[in-house]
Amino acid sequence: MNTKPELHVVWLKRDLRLQDNEAIYNALATGKQVLIIYSFEPILLNDPHYSERHWNFIKESLVDINHHLKPYNSKVFIAQSNIIAVFNQLLSKYRITKVFSHQETGILVTYERDKNFERFCKNNLITWVENINNGVQRGLKNRDNWMALCNSYFEITPLNFAPNANQLLSIPEIEAIEAHFKIPDLTTPSNAIFQKGGRTMGLKYLNSFFKERYPNYMQHISKPELSRSSCSRISPYIAWGNLSIREVYAQAFHLKKTSKHKKALEAFMSRLQWQSHFVQKFEMEHTMEEASINKGFHKLKKSISQDYLKAWKTGTTGYPIIDACMRCLNETGYLNFRMRALVVSFLTHNLWQPWQEATTHLSQMFLDFEPGIHFPQLQMQAGETGINMLRIYNPIKNSLEHDPDARFIKKWLPELKNIETPFAHQPYLMTPLEKQFLNFKLGVDYPYPIVELESTRKKASDVLWNLRKNKKVLNESERILKKHTLKKSK
Repeated sequence: MNTKPELHVVWLKRDLRLQDNEAIYNALATGKQVLIIYSFEPILLNDPHYSERHWNFIKESLVDINHHLKPYNSKVFIAQSNIIAVFNQLLSKYRITKVFSHQETGILVTYERDKNFERFCKNNLITWVENINNGVQRGLKNRDNWMALCNSYFEITPLNFAPNANQLLSIPEIEAIEAHFKIPDLTTPSNAIFQKGGRTMGLKYLNSFFKERYPNYMQHISKPELSRSSCSRISPYIAWGNLSIREVYAQAFHLKKTSKHKKALEAFMSRLQWQSHFVQKFEMEHTMEEASINKGFHKLKKSISQDYLKAWKTGTTGYPIIDACMRCLNETGYLNFRMRALVVSFLTHNLWQPWQEATTHLSQMFLDFEPGIHFPQLQMQAGETGINMLRIYNPIKNSLEHDPDARFIKKWLPELKNIETPFAHQPYLMTPLEKQFLNFKLGVDYPYPIVELESTRKKASDVLWNLRKNKKVLNESERILKKHTLKKSK
């Protein structure tokens, strides 16, 4: 007879919150003693899609959770270890009968990890209860009833965190477990300009958005500088699960009843559903991590230029709006959606580089890296889906339209701060006299453009439009539409 105390475990992944966390809610509902765990897994610590900014955000999120668990004399058990090694150690002291977690729509290594963990649970007679995350359904063959399923998820009242007395494993008990593991230091840099992780900080952004910032949401959504305050800025808190889409949607829905700016809220709510739609697409087409969803585009071969890639990554292409975006992203982890589309379009069309060459750099830089958004969007902006409109963004047009006073450009390209605004958008148009007057040397103070826009745009357009007529591309487009077009339930 097994005399070890019974324990239910909640395995946190990209759901770093206590409130509206279905895994935690269901574990507590059993009435059994519960341990909440998070593991910094080597397979992810060493994966090229992640960077220190992500791990710091996660650490800040865990510190925040522990702050809210302190009144319950508990905390998250945090280790740096393979997840199966964590459970093997726990099994030496406890009889684990159930594990609760969210289904993760992650990268291939997390999918393989989960398959291994599923086998581990079966071999150890553990029931693994997985809940859907933000309305994303696993195992769908098509979208016939997805909208109804997603809406039903959004309509559920957000779940409260309300453990019974002494239901959570105590701090001394958790510290006894920690003695067997490498425990990561949760200290993070205090001077970083990245958004800080944690639900407390996420709620501050959300509350300030709904209180005063959302009325300008639609007008400023595409502006590289103004969007930094007029957009919600909650994407990292959604990506790492400090906030659930459902609770954010519920707040927007209730505010809309009395708001004078209903269209702004409707646009915002639409974006929340759009997010679930794209993650669902990735869930159903996981091969998008490495190859274009439309197999007809696999024949598209592009020569890789390390010089082009370096200039793009470091913001030295000679096109100010592109360079300002990349430097801003590298330093802050944030760009609005249009500017993200712009830099990917420039890389894949004007520089004619494979979208795969952007995957790891951008995922490392985006503080809100979400695989289900990342890979589908890269392919869509690269024009390799066969079903979306081919968009080759003009950097100059977007610069003049969305940063007319060059405020964003001059903020991130200090070498152009004294250049008159018209030339800040296109410094290569300055006359020799103007350059002499400002003591500005093109090619020294700021680079010449590395490519010519019109000719590279035409090449990309001709090749991609031609490919769209290919039989395999057309057949694949039909398959994709059939599988992913949203349909209402009858």
